[in-house]
Amino acid sequence: MSFINAVEKGAAAVGAHLVRDVSLPALVLHRDALEHNIRWMQDFVSNSGAELAPHGKTSMMPALFQRQIAQGAWGITLASAVQTRAAYAGGVRRVLMANQLVGAPNMALIADLLADKDFDFHCMVDHPDNVADLGLFFAARGLRLNVMIEYGVVGGRCGCRSEQEVRDLAKAIKAQPALALTGIEGYEGVIHGEHAISGIRDFAASLVRLAVDLQNNGSFDLPKPIITASGSAWYDLIAESFETQNAAGRFLSVLRPGSYVAHDHGIYKAAQCCVLERRSDLHEGLRPALEVWAHVQSLPEPGFAVIALGKRDVAYDAGLPVPLKRYRAGILPAEGDDVSACTVTAVMDQHAFMTVAAGVELRIGDIISFGTSHPCLTFDKWQVGCLVDEQLQVIESLETRF
Repeated sequence: MSFINAVEKGAAAVGAHLVRDVSLPALVLHRDALEHNIRWMQDFVSNSGAELAPHGKTSMMPALFQRQIAQGAWGITLASAVQTRAAYAGGVRRVLMANQLVGAPNMALIADLLADKDFDFHCMVDHPDNVADLGLFFAARGLRLNVMIEYGVVGGRCGCRSEQEVRDLAKAIKAQPALALTGIEGYEGVIHGEHAISGIRDFAASLVRLAVDLQNNGSFDLPKPIITASGSAWYDLIAESFETQNAAGRFLSVLRPGSYVAHDHGIYKAAQCCVLERRSDLHEGLRPALEVWAHVQSLPEPGFAVIALGKRDVAYDAGLPVPLKRYRAGILPAEGDDVSACTVTAVMDQHAFMTVAAGVELRIGDIISFGTSHPCLTFDKWQVGCLVDEQLQVIESLETRF
């Protein structure tokens, strides 16, 4: 391993063992669970009559993008021009940018990629000003940009707020020769509350109704336009709505969950339980594949441990890290002891405070594996993740490209 690679946060040599050879803390991905999740979601989406474009912003690991594509993914969803360029460099040739392309420097990044005629790119628009700017920019470069109208909800994120705004925007796009309207997009994850399920179904029905209207009016520039929605919590409802309304017959239905690839021990674990409750035909769900491993750093008081793990290493926006197992450093074969009764109570930049459950005996230097909640904001803290086998041996270093 070169010195440059050796100093990358999370770098570990292939063949290294987590409890003996790897500098901690480290981002750990378990191969069996990861491969299961990739297969599981691809099968779910395919069996629903749709295509899968996983949201790559979750991991920004091109090696995972390639695994998802090899399993059958139609493309990769991304959130920015910079992410798109990174995915292209990693071999991705079809991208849904589920966001608006704003600003001349970002437009220039995409224009450079469109020089490759095999690169299929679609971005979102939700306002006539953006449509005019994109039309002017790409016309000046002799290029045609694929755009999709984003349809949103009041109080939500981006997107047109009414069906009439969508129809008016379609007319504005038609007036720009450098733009091609290729579909319609929405995001249901901002719908919350007591009646979220009915709200999501209503939103999906409205999305399909708009797509039908636009197609009947000749607004689309594809014979089979794209209709797409779905985050990582309600993908089953979107799939059901698209399939029930026969969206796949007139349209290319595309689902975009992303966090499924690693899953988690928090918000998506809870969301997956709800999916399985709604879908009795699904006998097995996703498996948590992502952990962060760290040392016990200090035991300054009885029942209290400080872990060498902090906000710079693990997500804390949707729940604190969850202790899973304790390993004795350097001892092989590695056998983990359950420490799930312990609780992380706070995290600082480089430290986590953990109450030690009765009966759990820790030593300085012990290794603890932690589950996370919301994998997106754990991945982006790492340059490299360790892919490990069942024996906790590193079989591949997976680089991020944030």
